Amino acid sequence: MKILENNKGASPVKVIPLGGLNEVGKNMTVLEYKNDIMIIDCGLSFPDDEMFGIDIVIPDFSYLIKNRDKVKGMILTHGHEDHIGAIPYLLKELNLPIYGTRLTLGLVENKLKEHGIKGKLNTIKAGQTVKIGEFKIETIRTTHSIADAICLAIDTPAGMIFHTGDFKIDYTPLDGEPIDFQKLAELGNKGVLLMLGDSTNAERKGYTASEKTVGVALENIFRGSEARILTATFSSNVHRVQRIIDTAVMFGRKVAISGRSMVNVANLAVELGYLKIPENVLVDINKTKNIPDKELVIITTGSQGEPMSALSRMASAEHKAIQIKKGDMVILSSSPVPGNEKTVSNVVNKLFEKGADVIYSDIADIHVSGHACAEELKLVHSLIKPKYFMPVHGEYRHLRQHALIAENLGMPTENIHILENGQVLHLTKDRVVKTKEEVPASPVLVDGLGVGDVGNIVLRDRKLLSESGLIIVVAAIEKSTGMICSGPDIISRGFVYVRENEDLMKSARTAVSARLDKCYADGLRDWAGLKNAVKDELKNFIYEKTKRSPVILPIFLEV
Repeated sequence: MKILENNKGASPVKVIPLGGLNEVGKNMTVLEYKNDIMIIDCGLSFPDDEMFGIDIVIPDFSYLIKNRDKVKGMILTHGHEDHIGAIPYLLKELNLPIYGTRLTLGLVENKLKEHGIKGKLNTIKAGQTVKIGEFKIETIRTTHSIADAICLAIDTPAGMIFHTGDFKIDYTPLDGEPIDFQKLAELGNKGVLLMLGDSTNAERKGYTASEKTVGVALENIFRGSEARILTATFSSNVHRVQRIIDTAVMFGRKVAISGRSMVNVANLAVELGYLKIPENVLVDINKTKNIPDKELVIITTGSQGEPMSALSRMASAEHKAIQIKKGDMVILSSSPVPGNEKTVSNVVNKLFEKGADVIYSDIADIHVSGHACAEELKLVHSLIKPKYFMPVHGEYRHLRQHALIAENLGMPTENIHILENGQVLHLTKDRVVKTKEEVPASPVLVDGLGVGDVGNIVLRDRKLLSESGLIIVVAAIEKSTGMICSGPDIISRGFVYVRENEDLMKSARTAVSARLDKCYADGLRDWAGLKNAVKDELKNFIYEKTKRSPVILPIFLEV
């Protein structure tokens, strides 16, 4: 009873997810204690099919901006876009120190250069301890589909918080540095109050295969091929790029790199020593025409079917240097991110149509995930032995499945907290409680240079325009009398082809004219009332004739 009384008056440590829950992407978590705030990751996500014209989606920073004096710094778990992609947008609002490993900060620096801004970047190594305000963070080596990934043991006034970051358990990683299991076991013995755990592959049984299995599959493909080989993968997966280069060298092939992000990351990885390319292996993508097909490998971006990526441009015959031809072998060394299945399928079909042989994850083991499956999650839970658990990084089904894994390992249901973005978890000594407190955490949409200026109403209009088109009603009104002196004229875009539907447009014009005449007869003169009357009349008329509901826009000009 005394413990509860003491805790009641104590300031809690707050855990506030601003992104990454009930979604894949946009990962960002805030820890707050009294006047200190630290941030873990700051990622973006890509728009879904309903977000017409949107480029990227970032977290809502309004809570951080409101509490800017409390924000003491940010630490990054690794360099994937869904963990670092929104940093430039935050730094335009807040000037804060950022801590991360060499490759992670190298990728961040490239990103900041593109936005024309500088950041306070502090390089750390796995095993180092960082202090951000009241929080003392021990960084621990982990394995993922990008080099230099870390997990975090955060010492807080309420107790230890362990954040897995994105991880899988790979006993034979290409860089020879597996997870520091000894450190995880030590943490478990000391006592961990709360664990935040990667849930992406919680639904998958068993174990995630080692990156070495991809190397074996690539060797088998290269061994039996006399064709020109094009391999598409994530530019950030430096280990995969290294494996492709090593395999090319093994079979006496030159390597060309295509795609802006692939070139940038490769240059950075070579500079930092994460990518090793033997002399005379790399060739300029624009000078590959004189190299025999059986002696060339092209590493390219576009494994997700992105419309402007190098592989998509090759598939559409729009690439300046490379044209896909019959007999080419294209390897998609990735699996589609949820939501990208259709775009990937479209690219695969185009490549087949051009005569290429396409190998993708459905038909060969040329990709392994970077996230832990169920048995690996069980191992980490068993090592860390947290008192409370909060699944992160995944859609609701992933979070729920990860919660069930914790339950099956013996954790009481009431000690497991599945949150939504913006909800707040309070930590006091030996106690974790989900509160009713919430902070703004709606997704912020980026469209061109506009950040957050496109909301639900604009998206709804874009959706309507895409589905049913637009009808504009134009009329000129005499200033002195308020009567129509010209029109109404009807202009259609994306609704029907006017020349083939002249009778419909003529009838629509007649219906609008009749409604305006009635308005004048009833004494209605204000423009807002006239516009609403025109919209209602035309909406009902068009729906009755076509069963469609286009956007209707009346425009009155005063003359």
